[in-house]
Amino acid sequence: MSWAKARCKVGKLSKLLANFWRVFVIPIQHIHPILVHFPIVLIYMLVAIDLVALVGGSAVTKRSGAGTISTFVALSAGVFAIGTWFFGGLALDHAEAAGFSSDIAEIHESLGGITAFAFLVWGLVRFALWMRNRDMRAVTIAIPLIEVCGAFLVTATAYYGGLLVYELGVNVAKTAVAG
Repeated sequence: MSWAKARCKVGKLSKLLANFWRVFVIPIQHIHPILVHFPIVLIYMLVAIDLVALVGGSAVTKRSGAGTISTFVALSAGVFAIGTWFFGGLALDHAEAAGFSSDIAEIHESLGGITAFAFLVWGLVRFALWMRNRDMRAVTIAIPLIEVCGAFLVTATAYYGGLLVYELGVNVAKTAVAG
């Protein structure tokens, strides 16, 4: 095979790969908005599960049905929060590389980091309590109260994220308005 034919084949392959990347791969700044809804919903769901368990008298620190569901929802919230925080940092880097700068972004980034690590730690604490498999009535009322505080934290974080998107248009494509 001649050098010219090899270069032509490589050129076609690189065009094919570039086209595949453009069509099928999500830009890095768009992964955060996809993931962000999972920890939000999971923490609200965790509050609801644990409040229902508290009212119903179920122990969420045991390996019962309610305890297992609650524990793994808490762990999932922590894992998704860390992933969301990581991709949020990449999205902010992308926006800043395009010239964006805002105090709101810094507040959202700080709250996002606090929220992510708080949820991860809470998920690990809940997992440790679940592994002990004891009915700990002393912490029964504290668990939903801590989670309600977490729900307020995620709400504040989401508020500033909403300001970034809906007020400042960060990483959002502009659309033309006809009329």
